[in-house]
Amino acid sequence: MAEPNIATLNSEQDVDVNEIKAVLDAHRAKMKLSLKVCAHCSLCAESCFLYTNTNDPKYMPSHKFINSIGKLYKKKGNIDRAGLEEIGDIVFNRCVLCTRCYCPFGIDIPNMIALGRQICRSQGIFRQYDVE
Repeated sequence: MAEPNIATLNSEQDVDVNEIKAVLDAHRAKMKLSLKVCAHCSLCAESCFLYTNTNDPKYMPSHKFINSIGKLYKKKGNIDRAGLEEIGDIVFNRCVLCTRCYCPFGIDIPNMIALGRQICRSQGIFRQYDVE
């Protein structure tokens, strides 16, 4: 499966950690609860068509959630550009935000992925659509 690239407005630009922390602080309670509730049960996997078409664990909704916004939460927003570009790959290339993913524990995974996208865009990292 060919994946579009992640684009950065200025790859030399430093990450604005304070801006990331402000976004994380605004959603801290929901992120904390979601990370605490996730049982790593993988029951969400079958609800993602990207996962069911590939059987690649990196497309499981819980994997995407934990390795994007979960990573930012655990690092308290202290992340370098390379780390943020990895998160950009997860939230833009491995999820289409179709909102069909289902968590039996009620975690709003699309909301968490959208939050990851918001943070990436705030740092000039976004999906590049015009690359083949």
